[in-house]
Amino acid sequence: MRPAQLLSVLNREFTSTREGYHTPVMLWGPPGVGKSQMVAQIAARHRVAVTDIRLSQMEPSDLRGIPFRVGEHVEWAVPALLPDKERHGPQGILFLDEITSAPPAVSAAAYQLILDRRLGAYQVPEGWAIFAAGNRQGDRGVTYTMPAPLANRFSHFEVETNLDDWATWAYANDIDERVIAFLRFRPELLFDFDPAHNPVAFPSPRSWEFAHRGLQKFEGHPELLQGTLQACVGPAAGVELHAFIKSLDKMPDLDRIVAGEEVPVPKEIDLQYAVAAALVGRAIRSRGSDDNRRVYGHILDYARRFPQREMGVMMVSDMHRAIGQALFEVPQFAQWAQSISDVVLYE
Repeated sequence: MRPAQLLSVLNREFTSTREGYHTPVMLWGPPGVGKSQMVAQIAARHRVAVTDIRLSQMEPSDLRGIPFRVGEHVEWAVPALLPDKERHGPQGILFLDEITSAPPAVSAAAYQLILDRRLGAYQVPEGWAIFAAGNRQGDRGVTYTMPAPLANRFSHFEVETNLDDWATWAYANDIDERVIAFLRFRPELLFDFDPAHNPVAFPSPRSWEFAHRGLQKFEGHPELLQGTLQACVGPAAGVELHAFIKSLDKMPDLDRIVAGEEVPVPKEIDLQYAVAAALVGRAIRSRGSDDNRRVYGHILDYARRFPQREMGVMMVSDMHRAIGQALFEVPQFAQWAQSISDVVLYE
């Protein structure tokens, strides 16, 4: 399932804790596709805490607690890492990350916690959702086969990569527009992992964020930039991204485009992707300004000039996902929509 859909699923599962319908969710997927980040986004959306428990780093007693004698009986000290209403709040997310890397004995200790929301005398607070994530056995991580009793305690979703969803996230999180443009130009590199070769660095949604950070740190050190990008996304993808960035000195003047001047569209397809990504960024940064409608209108005018109308459709679609309904209120939107109506309806 694509990330945008899974975010809706996780959001509904979180809100369902108050209604008594919550089912623990297991997210499956290869490394770097954003499983942990989606859980963090839900927590940020609702402003609640995430208790991240890595079962792969635990022993059964770490969950069960330490026994101590009370009179003629033995009781168990509840581990401080488990969610507590007083310390962590009435709502939150208990996140069992790397659950498929947990030894079987630890997985068995988690059975009752996951299904019954209790472990001995401990009770998971009512407002807390339970999410888990792990790699598949074919992903060459340290994984165990999930026991059937544990698997039967979850609803299961496999995380797919989707460039539109990633681009929406990237614009919202100020990822360098050159990285977004490059992946629009080379979409197959959003995620390129071959477990048979077990690469150290490879393209993934997570590692492209690392590449963004590398650009911010090493752009002023050209002798180091290519090596840094290769260290983030792998040798081949790093070389391609570096070459793409070096070619952008032929970019048209974006200020003139936003000002509504007649600016030719570059003939090179890679530069067209770069211009489209940069103009979406300009539209996002103009939100809330006094002249945002003027900026949107001039960008829409430019979208009509792309020789390949699908390029304009991609750019305007990204704008709409970023700025919402305000785009439809600009007069030029109707003109642009009319100009590409045959592309949308017939091609």
